[in-house]
Amino acid sequence: MCPIRVHWHVKLNYKDYWRAKVAITNFNYRLNYTQWTLVIQHPNLNNVTQLFSFDYKPLVSYGSINDTGMFYGMKYYNDLLMEAGPLGNVQSEVLFQKDQKAFTLKQGWAFPRKVYFNGDECAMPPPDSYPHLPNSAHVSVPVMPKTIATSVLLLMVMVVA
Repeated sequence: MCPIRVHWHVKLNYKDYWRAKVAITNFNYRLNYTQWTLVIQHPNLNNVTQLFSFDYKPLVSYGSINDTGMFYGMKYYNDLLMEAGPLGNVQSEVLFQKDQKAFTLKQGWAFPRKVYFNGDECAMPPPDSYPHLPNSAHVSVPVMPKTIATSVLLLMVMVVA
């Protein structure tokens, strides 16, 4: 039950990198947020390569495992969520290096596990509700055999007539 909406959008999938867009929208019409913080738990946060308009600090909690990070606005740039509604938002893109052993876009892996805004835990949808990529594409019947069958049928009708 966060007073904000965090939109995490998998934007691009490169060979060695992938990019996600993070947008935070203020829906609390009674409060403006100054010096906000967003804590995200995601298995690929140990491979953050570049952040474009937020600041980032890893929160190392289990030795060498880094799956939690803190994002916050840049001072005098986007550290204020002043307006409520769709116009009251800040956004950034995060570039991750792919860990070929763990990287997948299946079953919601590319989305955060937990999200906290200013210390409040935000409700996340269950992993089964994330969109799934199809296992295979629909195979269409080739056009050529249909064309040949139609031509043979027309020839037979013409020969009989």
